[in-house]
Amino acid sequence: MNNSILSDYYPKTNLHTYNIVENLQVTVTETSNPFHLPVDTLFSMAARINKKRSFLFVSKVLGKHIPVNPYTSLLSGAALALLLYQEMNGNSADNDRMEDLLDKAVHGLMHPESAKEAYQHLLAARLVLPRPVVFIGFAETATALGHSVYNMFADAASYIHTTREHIIDLESIVSFEEEHSHAVDHLCYALNAELLSGTEPIILVDDEITTGNTAINTIRDIQSKFPREEYVVVSILDWRSGNNLHTYSELEQELGIRIRSLCLLQGSIEVKGTPLLNARNDKDLLPSSVESEVVTTYVVDGLERLQATSVDSYGDINSSPYVKYSGRFGLESLNNDGLDVGVTRIAAQLRELRGGDSKTLVMGVGEFMYLPMRIAAEMGEGISYQSSTRSPIHPERRPDYGVHSAAAYPSASDPEITNFIYNVDPDQYDEIFVLIERDVPHERMKPMLDILKTLARHKVHLIVLTPEGRSGGPQYEGNK
Repeated sequence: MNNSILSDYYPKTNLHTYNIVENLQVTVTETSNPFHLPVDTLFSMAARINKKRSFLFVSKVLGKHIPVNPYTSLLSGAALALLLYQEMNGNSADNDRMEDLLDKAVHGLMHPESAKEAYQHLLAARLVLPRPVVFIGFAETATALGHSVYNMFADAASYIHTTREHIIDLESIVSFEEEHSHAVDHLCYALNAELLSGTEPIILVDDEITTGNTAINTIRDIQSKFPREEYVVVSILDWRSGNNLHTYSELEQELGIRIRSLCLLQGSIEVKGTPLLNARNDKDLLPSSVESEVVTTYVVDGLERLQATSVDSYGDINSSPYVKYSGRFGLESLNNDGLDVGVTRIAAQLRELRGGDSKTLVMGVGEFMYLPMRIAAEMGEGISYQSSTRSPIHPERRPDYGVHSAAAYPSASDPEITNFIYNVDPDQYDEIFVLIERDVPHERMKPMLDILKTLARHKVHLIVLTPEGRSGGPQYEGNK
């Protein structure tokens, strides 16, 4: 890894020990920290309800498990984009300019109140890579992260994120498994058949690298179908150690390719003990409070739609259209302006729905993270952002623990899948806006809304995005 200009004298050993829960201790040894970021800027720790992995680095910048300033999440992607820009431009990078941009990024990440100014400063720099690249973000956690890295580059870039949605009238161009995850299937539906057919470097973006196997499986599958010479793996955290540190170089030799790795924090993990945890029932997770009003609003966004049909675990079919340029189906730099206009249009409408300067939470759902995050960033002051997740985490109410509350419910898109909302307490927010990419029957939304209306002090806004106003409700064929 090519460290930034800020990290020349960073100490090579820096230990942090976390007593996560009884019988579980994790020690982290930092080996590279190019921005000199304190580790508690990036994550806290929690126990994971997963036989394959007993703990979780709970990100403080992603907007997934912890509500954050939406500009903090966007800035984390921008910071990774700076590392990539410097790596790919090498000696031709303007060091004075880079130092200014890096200083802004570090200050914004460490001081959330400055994240907006920092992000806008970096975006205005209009970074250009020396050659075209293709970005791929990993579902579900890194869909917005990958998009925000891609969005930092002015042109000659394209982006797609993997998905776990099963779309029956499209064919996945690559597919692979993520062994340590609770949900292993990754699919990739590129509308442009040429997206991966060139020789451009592919930039794989993930929030965290543990073994490197997800990247390796992806590279193997891509290389078998769309061979090229260069890959870059970009992540916030990289915990590869031992034999895993050599797997990229071994794959380079085997396939005749080059793999570079970039991250905000690199180190190794030592785990002691295994907690005995069980997932709680909904009744244990559900907070109690006076129920607030739920208002459903269909917001006309003017964004282009894709008519595609998905099927869930029950065999139920949803024919409601997808947002075409969300990232799930691929997009190029020339699509960005239209997306920006749509974001501003939606945000303006949602600002009108807000109750003055209320303390407000804006939520995405699952993989649908980037557009809600961007919209939240333009909704004014007092906004926090996060997304629901399918990752099961053990909650404990302690100051040094990453997840203090949890609420579980069946996913609206697939009731076989349990989704979670973490770290939101009753009355913490005056209003909660939850943004839905596709219309679904109300009975499928009800479990999530039943939880949200116990959390918001005054009102829950269910926001359904639509290109032309309400069109008569969701197009669903149910087997159950």
